[in-house]
Amino acid sequence: MNTAVIDIGTNTLLLLIVDDQLQRVVDLCRFGRLGKGLDASGNLAADAISKSLDICREYRRVMDEHGITAPSIIATQALREAKNEAEFVTPAEKLLGAPIEIIAGAREAELAYSSVAYAFPDLAGTPYVVVDVGGGSTELIVTDGARMVSAVSVPIGAVRLTERHLKHDPPTHAEITELGADIDRHLAPLALPIHVPLIGTAGTATTIAAVALGLTTYDPDRVTGLRLEPERIAVLRDTMLAASTAERRAMAGVEPQRADVIAAGIAIYARALARVHAPVMITCDRGIRWGLAHERVAARRSA
Repeated sequence: MNTAVIDIGTNTLLLLIVDDQLQRVVDLCRFGRLGKGLDASGNLAADAISKSLDICREYRRVMDEHGITAPSIIATQALREAKNEAEFVTPAEKLLGAPIEIIAGAREAELAYSSVAYAFPDLAGTPYVVVDVGGGSTELIVTDGARMVSAVSVPIGAVRLTERHLKHDPPTHAEITELGADIDRHLAPLALPIHVPLIGTAGTATTIAAVALGLTTYDPDRVTGLRLEPERIAVLRDTMLAASTAERRAMAGVEPQRADVIAAGIAIYARALARVHAPVMITCDRGIRWGLAHERVAARRSA
């Protein structure tokens, strides 16, 4: 029996269908940009709601094709924050045939950690930090290699910081300085280890890997486990911030729908790597949707 999980984020809506052996059957990413304008207005924009509901209709058709009645659905920062979240949630639940669970930042961090732990069993016993940069928030999880030691969600993400700081295309020097300072303000108070690997998961991290590999067709298996030096991430950040959206869109490995916000997302990773003094960043395609899929399959096996 197949299991379906939907992750409704600030920038993307993700559908994952796995079989009982946790092998990928369907793994789709669509860009609803639910967080469009949210940082300034506190509300979901009408066009973002409409676009995201269209994606829900597509996902319902795909699930019907695979015999799925009720998926497990989680939503993160955009729906945690929006004052008018019901304008999306109510019709989306009807379309998808299941309730949408708006999870707390701590739960999001837990799922990010478990996804990475499943993906990289060879890291067992090694301390590391998981960083999940989303559209509206970033989760940072510390593990001693055996268990999750701490987890925090901070309200900085690729969409939010682009809208807040990067008003010009390409950004000005002053905007880039403000962006870095904002990221550092959020990272500075956190209790993080130093000189440990940083595991990057979710769309910004996988885009970094895809660009580094020069992928014209995305390959999750090549992306997962790629090791990159912090200096390379810093150079990529500077390249992206110096480029226009059109120039970024033309780069191999950049999905067109991410081109306008990817520079801010990479800046978060670059500053996190510097904050941790990490020797390496390891990228992982298996984000929180995989953590939830593992939970659901395990629960069915034990039932």
